[in-house]
Amino acid sequence: MVNVHVYITLKEGVLDPQGHAVQNSLTALGYEEVEKVNVGKWLRLEVADGNNLDSRVENMCEQLLANPVIENYTYHVEREAKV
Repeated sequence: MVNVHVYITLKEGVLDPQGHAVQNSLTALGYEEVEKVNVGKWLRLEVADGNNLDSRVENMCEQLLANPVIENYTYHVEREAKV
C-alpha cells in the first residue's frame, strides 16, 4: 500500500473567486502583506503499489480528479521504507 498525494490548482489566468474572497478576508483582518491567494485541492489516495502506478494516477487525474481544461495537477507517491 502506498499513499499518493494529488495537488490540484487552477491554471494561470483562470478566475479564482474563492481565492479572491480569502484574500479580501485576510486583508480585512489586517494581513495587508498577503498579495494573492490561490485555492486548490489536495487528495490523499491509498492504493496498492503495482506496475504502471504513475500511468494509473495520471489517468485518474485526467478522467476524474482534475479538470485538465482549467486545472493543473501534480502528485507525489509516498512509499514506506522497507526494513
